[in-house]
Amino acid sequence: MASHNELGKLGESIARDFLISKGMIIREQNWRMNHLEIDLVAEDTDKALLHIVEVKTRSSDDHYDPMAAINHRKRTNLINAANGYVRYYQLKFGIQYDVITIIGSPENYKINYIPDAFRPSLRTYR
Repeated sequence: MASHNELGKLGESIARDFLISKGMIIREQNWRMNHLEIDLVAEDTDKALLHIVEVKTRSSDDHYDPMAAINHRKRTNLINAANGYVRYYQLKFGIQYDVITIIGSPENYKINYIPDAFRPSLRTYR
């Protein structure tokens, strides 16, 4: 496995443990639907809220803006995957899109949790 893939898997494990420490239940890790993927699906049962979490892991920040990696296409793919997940499991939860960034080495890292990082755009019809 390439080193960047190993770093990504480590970041997802750190993010998963972080969400668990916040009292969330991890429903899925790397859930796939066709070509779409959700890094983590977490559930906050107290709020009946489903967290769709994108994890970005980097070895250094080098002026890294995590939201720059969550471009329009990535947001659209996450929204479509989340909609598919909710339909597949017939869930009645609200959905929140979160981003977790992990920067550093496995021994020394910084985690940044961005809850409600973006929302689906509203569509208007005429």
